[in-house]
Amino acid sequence: GSMPCVLNASNEVAVHAFLDGAIGFNDIHVIIRNTIDSHDIIPEPSLDDIIETDGWARKSAKKYLKELDK
Repeated sequence: GSMPCVLNASNEVAVHAFLDGAIGFNDIHVIIRNTIDSHDIIPEPSLDDIIETDGWARKSAKKYLKELDK
């Protein structure tokens, strides 16, 4: 389904933030888990679904990243 896309996109956002020094290593999984938990799986996604899901996951991961700063 669409979950691998969510995992990959949220991981890229979280690791980038870690490498930039914005979060600690142990925060990476928090961002990924929160993004995964808020995703409604699409069992058989089309290419358009994957592209849309990737954008959604990146936006959501960035939202959770900002929440860690609070």
